[in-house]
Amino acid sequence: MAGVKFEQAMARLEAIVGELEKGDLPLDESLKIFEEGIRLSKNCLKVLEEAERKVEVLVQDKNGKKQLRAFSPDEDEGEEPPSL
Repeated sequence: MAGVKFEQAMARLEAIVGELEKGDLPLDESLKIFEEGIRLSKNCLKVLEEAERKVEVLVQDKNGKKQLRAFSPDEDEGEEPPSL
């Protein structure tokens, strides 16, 4: 499951939710795909957390000191970023 791409995992999660919502599956099959969904969900969360860390950027503050801050799409390019 480690080789599953994020988009593929999300598509499979959507399919699992759809199957479970129908309620047509026997209990053992429902539990099996529910467990698969939990594994996929954890994998997706891990990928998202890694992506979030990559989005952090290095910037210089007024003193020339570098600090980490999270990327904000709302910031204008010339605007001073808020300090964390």
